[in-house]
Parts: sequence; C-alpha cells; structure tokens
Amino acid sequence: MSLAIVHSRAQVGVEAPAVTVEAHLANGLPSMALVGLPETAVKESKDRVRSAIQNSGFDFPARRITLNLAPADLPKDGGRFDLAIALGVLAASGQVPLEGLGELECLGELALSGEVRPVQGVLPAALAARAAGRTLVVPRANAEEACLASGLTVLAVGHLLELAAHLNGHTPLTPHQAGGLLRQPASYPDLAEVQGQLAAKRALLVAASGGHNLLLSGPPGTGKTLLASRLPGLLPPLSEEEALEVAAIHSVASQAPLEAWPQRPFRSPHHSASGPALVGGGSRPVPGEITLAHQGVLFLDELPEFDRKVLEVLREPLESGQIVIARARDKVRFPARFQLVAAMNPCPCGYLGDPGGRCRCSPDQVQRYRAKLSGPLLDRIDLHLTVARESTSLLTTGEGGETSASAAARVAAARRRQLQRQGCANAFLDLPGLQQHCSLPEEDRRWLEQASERLHLSLRAAHRLLKVARTLADLEDVAQIGRHHLAEALQYRPSADH
Repeated sequence: MSLAIVHSRAQVGVEAPAVTVEAHLANGLPSMALVGLPETAVKESKDRVRSAIQNSGFDFPARRITLNLAPADLPKDGGRFDLAIALGVLAASGQVPLEGLGELECLGELALSGEVRPVQGVLPAALAARAAGRTLVVPRANAEEACLASGLTVLAVGHLLELAAHLNGHTPLTPHQAGGLLRQPASYPDLAEVQGQLAAKRALLVAASGGHNLLLSGPPGTGKTLLASRLPGLLPPLSEEEALEVAAIHSVASQAPLEAWPQRPFRSPHHSASGPALVGGGSRPVPGEITLAHQGVLFLDELPEFDRKVLEVLREPLESGQIVIARARDKVRFPARFQLVAAMNPCPCGYLGDPGGRCRCSPDQVQRYRAKLSGPLLDRIDLHLTVARESTSLLTTGEGGETSASAAARVAAARRRQLQRQGCANAFLDLPGLQQHCSLPEEDRRWLEQASERLHLSLRAAHRLLKVARTLADLEDVAQIGRHHLAEALQYRPSADH
C-alpha cells in the first residue's frame, strides 16, 4: 500500500493538539510536496528527511511523494515532525510495516545522519498521548521528561535505524524507565535567616496561608528581598497535577523542567523587562515571566522602576489567573496563577521617614514617584506593609525567630482547612464563595462598612480585606471571622488617600 498514516503532536501555547502525518506515494516524476500549513522549519524537513533516510541505509522512493499534515488549518512549526514524516515515507514505501503505527505517536528532529535530536515541548505532548492511549516515541534526550506523565509508555530512540528495527521486529525497544530525577528535594532559604522584622514575617505567613499578593515598602537594606525569597519555602508542596502544569510550561519555554521539579517557581525579572517579556508574546507566542511563575511566586523588586504600561498588563492575570495573547490568526492562552510579591522604596532616594532625616526628596518628587503605580493595580494587592529599619544590635544577638519548617507547617494546616471548606485558597474565592464562607455578625459587618468608608476603600478592596480576615481566622483554626481578624486585615490596607 502506498499510503501511510503516522500520529504526532504540534505545540500551541502549553497545549499539544494532535497532528496526523499522511504520506502517499504515486507514479510520476520524483518529487516531494509538503502541505498542511507548514512553517519554514517544517518545509525544510523534506531535505533533512531525505538525507536521514539515505544515510541510514534505506532506499528513498523515486516517486511522487505527497505529505499532508492534518488538520490543514493548524500552523505547524519546528523540527518536531521529522521523525513522523520519515516513518511515513518508509511505511508508504514498504520498508517498515504499517501494522502498529496507529498505536504510536512520534516526536523528534532528524539530523542528516539519521540521528534523532531532542525537541522542546515534549511534556504537553506526553500528557496528550497518555490521554489518547498511545505509546510515545521521543528522542533519547527527552525520554526522562516524557516519563513525568506517569502511566505512559515511552520509547526512547537515538537513531532512525532503532525505530525501524523495532517496527520490523528485529530489535524491539524496551519502554524507558524513569530515573532518579523525578523527585528532587526542595531547597529554599530559611526564614530564620532573616533577623528581626516580626511584622513582615507575620504578613509573609498570612500571604502564604491564603495565596495573597504582598507589597513591601521600606528603605534599602531592610530585608525586603530576603523576605520575598523565603515565600516559596512556606507554600504547601505542589500536587501531582500542579507539578505537571509547572513542568509543562517550562518544557514549552525550553527551560528544562527536571532541574527543579516539583518545586514551586520563583521568578524575579529585572525592572527593565518589557511587556512581552513579562506576559509572553512574539510572532510565535511563548510564555512570559508571569506564566513561568505559575503555581509559584513572581517577585518584582523596585516596583516603581518598571514601566507603567508593563505593570498594567498584570491586572488581568491577577484577577483571572491566565493570560490570553491575541494574534491575527489565533489566540494562545497561557496559565498565570501566581502570587505577586513586590518591593519598593518609599521615595526616590529610599529614606522617606527614616529617623536619621537622610531623605532630601521634595513632596512633588515623592508624589511623582508613587504615581508610577496605578490605583487599580495597588487595589489588587491584598497586603501592604511598611518594612522599617531594624536595630544593628541584631548583628550580635543573631536571633532569627521562627524557621521555615515551622511556619510551613502552620501554612499547610491553614491551607488544608481552606481546601476542605471551599476547594481553593482564600485569595481565589469568587463572590458566591465570599458570601458563603466570609459571613459576619451584623455588628461586625456595620463596623467594617464604617471603617471602609473612612479609609475610602473600593468594593474590590473590601472583598480582599474579607479574604485576608478569613485567612487570619484559618491560621487560628476558628470557624467565625472575629473583630480582631478584621482589625488586623485593615492594617494591611492603605487608604485611598495614601
């Protein structure tokens, strides 16, 4: 038979839609036509496949070859289809059997020698192949990554000859077994290394317990960056599903997911980062920093130094937990459920309010500096805290306080209560969930309304205040939000006039 069908996977964002490679041989002048909306790298696969087949000792058919990548309206790019195309040509020409091809999915780029080279975005394809019930054939360098999808049969090949020998029954391939890279111990800096700053540590504990966003403001050298870097170590371990989401994103972004799997990501882009660097983009959209921080922490140091237009793009993902990048041809959706931790100085010189009187900034300079941050963005940050300068006597006492392990245990207990009650962290409660799980006695409700009016809080800010109060109650393991929880939550909300 001169028609062969081989299954493969494309890459669109963090998804891996199915692609069927159809190879047909017909009489006529020798040629090879590739159709199905291929990009330049895919069109060039014709030459790579021809050389790989010939240099592997196979006969390249001297016939009219038509290769169709279906569906035709799905853009295809990269060298990930080389192995499937070569296998289709060999099967259509009778050099490998057609039997069993329907149970395989192939990914891999071919060298001219027939060697199979690694490609990016293997893990999303592995998850999709597992859902489809097929065996995945990948380059040997990608096999460990593909094995993160537990329950999937993975065949690792280093050369086109190995796959042909397997299909011909000469040298069957043994399914790849996962090595020791799948579960690496998390290594985070300890909270006890931060000396003093009890109020900031308390805010960090609250942020970790409820998944809240946090803004730290204070002079240089007060430990804002140190505090932010300790947050991932306080968060609960990733579930299997969350860990696979994180690994899939890093696979698509060509950042080896095995290096830190299954740790929570901590991303800290420089303040000179552009909008596309932060949210993702490009003619072929790739994940940005907010997606790379999915299920982890995005730390923005020197927040007012970021371009205001760049910061404004954070508003949508902070609310929805995803980012949609629209292009003329289609839209790509990336997950972006991250915790934002930001740090800033109180003024351009950084020493406003310092007891030593070192600040020389005028009121206009301070106002312009703070005006770089829009009200809608600040409204989406649940916890606002001023970090004061600590006494240098801590250098000699060396008292660090609670360790990350102790704090993480309290966070895990509070998060378990939230998941059992409502199925999500408090920060992600919607309006019906807020009304159900954050109800207040009538007296406390009136008290909160009066306080919100005095501070000129928006309705969004009042809702976020309630979520923080719910987290404070969960830390104490009490079912009802109390007046003291509301009072502490109010301390973390600046007024609209601030």
